[in-house]
Amino acid sequence: MGSESVKIPSHDTTLDGDLTVPPGARGMVLFAHGSGSSRLSPRNRAVADGLNRAGFGTLLLDLLTEDEERDDMATGRHRFDIGLLARRLADTVDWLEQKPDTAQLPVGLFGASTGAGAALVAAAERPRRVGAVVSRGGRPDLAGEALPLVRAPVLLVVGGDDATVLDLNRQAAQQMSAVHEIHVVHGATHLFPEPGALEQVTEAAAEWFRDHLADGAAADAADEHLS
Repeated sequence: MGSESVKIPSHDTTLDGDLTVPPGARGMVLFAHGSGSSRLSPRNRAVADGLNRAGFGTLLLDLLTEDEERDDMATGRHRFDIGLLARRLADTVDWLEQKPDTAQLPVGLFGASTGAGAALVAAAERPRRVGAVVSRGGRPDLAGEALPLVRAPVLLVVGGDDATVLDLNRQAAQQMSAVHEIHVVHGATHLFPEPGALEQVTEAAAEWFRDHLADGAAADAADEHLS
């Protein structure tokens, strides 16, 4: 199963990504990495490999340019610019719709840490294209006023020993009107380094996308909530 390097235009910049589309893919999952990370994140790559084996295409994306990454390492100012990150995710969702081998595939978003907040904002902005969202150790609270606008089903995966983030996820879930669930990986901390923890994340994500990311799912969900 090969991966290809891709360039995605977004407003006045170009983003780097790694695209994998297995034969007969049942959907595409776009990854939004967390603060201080990139498309090379070993954790996201491990989850992406598991989703590929489950029949999903994946796109691991650098949400920041190399210059922005360097600036962010020194200042930390870009990683919490949820508006910027969400806009780039939404542009990438549009790009997937224009690419012949992914145009007909439903799109899911997988966000980690601050990337989860951006994924939820992007899902709210593209209700007819985004069919499901999964957050891993995420900060859905950073989506703010977009939370009640999200129509796609949302799975929030949190480590049981990641107390502060678990509390933030519970607070964010209370603001969601879409179908949602909190999946606690007991004994896991924020980055899920414990034996078997990341495998549980992958299994939960694959099951969520299998259940909710089907042809027409995004449009059907949007129509139901608008009626």
